Amino acid sequence: MTVLSYSGYRFPRDIIQRAVWLYLRFTLRFRDVEELLAERGITVTYESIRRWVLTFGPTIARGLRARRPKPHARWHLDEVFVRISGTQMDLWRAVDAEGEVLDVLLQTKRDRRAAQKLMRKLLKKQGMAPETWVTDKCPAYGAALREMKLSRVDHVQRKRANNRAESSHVPVRRREAKLQGFESPGSAQRVLSMPAATYNTFTVPRHLVSARTHRLFRAEAFAMWRGAAGAPA
Repeated sequence: MTVLSYSGYRFPRDIIQRAVWLYLRFTLRFRDVEELLAERGITVTYESIRRWVLTFGPTIARGLRARRPKPHARWHLDEVFVRISGTQMDLWRAVDAEGEVLDVLLQTKRDRRAAQKLMRKLLKKQGMAPETWVTDKCPAYGAALREMKLSRVDHVQRKRANNRAESSHVPVRRREAKLQGFESPGSAQRVLSMPAATYNTFTVPRHLVSARTHRLFRAEAFAMWRGAAGAPA
């Protein structure tokens, strides 16, 4: 696993990690993070924060994913339209039955090959195959499963069965609105994939657990973040 090094930066490691955490954890712009740090007496430009996120964010996200347990064996796949520099593209997303974001993939088409690309990426990254694929009625999913010889696995396409994936698009829309759109496909892929790993780590169904259990989960999430960010224990 890659070990992060903060040597050579003018600001201490703790400040850099706090700035990156704020941006990935919440729906904020770089200028918002700049003001939050300024309130704490830390003067740093939003451009420095942007560079920190681009430099450390991908490695931290990979570290968080590596520390997550295996996902639920029921995977939900869905796609949503996003507009990038005036061009409409498809954002393919996969979540498990518990709402964990498994992967996001921005593509130009909504066909069999695009569905296959997402499925292959999922199988390779997760190191396992699901027991059930849940999708909408887009024919690309069925065609992709047949060509990949995965048609024997349960494939559910019932009405409302894929609400889990459709509901998970809400954070994407919030970030898209906050940023007033995405500048390029590459930046959109980065901006959406890095916060997804942080979302998985810190989002706990608070209404389903006691206050004491929630505090324990939150402490574990911060410990996982510090481990991925290279912070001292």
